[in-house]
Amino acid sequence: MRRLIPILGGEATGDGWRARVLPGGADFQLVVSDTLAELDARYVLETDGGDLVYVRNRAIRCGPPELMARLVRGEPVDPSLIYFRCSPSFETAPASLGWINERMFVGTGARHPDRVLMRFFELG
Repeated sequence: MRRLIPILGGEATGDGWRARVLPGGADFQLVVSDTLAELDARYVLETDGGDLVYVRNRAIRCGPPELMARLVRGEPVDPSLIYFRCSPSFETAPASLGWINERMFVGTGARHPDRVLMRFFELG
């Protein structure tokens, strides 16, 4: 089953910076089975300084069938019971942020009824 989830907004923070998630992005989901979903989120961040960062975040989310069904219905599920890992990539033009174009990242996610929380980590 394919699902298209609009990304309407949000916020992002890092070491000394903040950004907002611009409306207009989407999470293209493929529900592979009752235990596995493949996610492909694409959206744009706007930093407090006005710089734009395109984000593509590919992820997998899996867990027991009954918990995955609750997630699809938008019900609360303890994030520690769901495997949610990702590989984000970034594109931006400003030289001050250019380093993110040249790095690899991994991350974790947690799905809540009203939001998704992602944490990204640069690979050293």
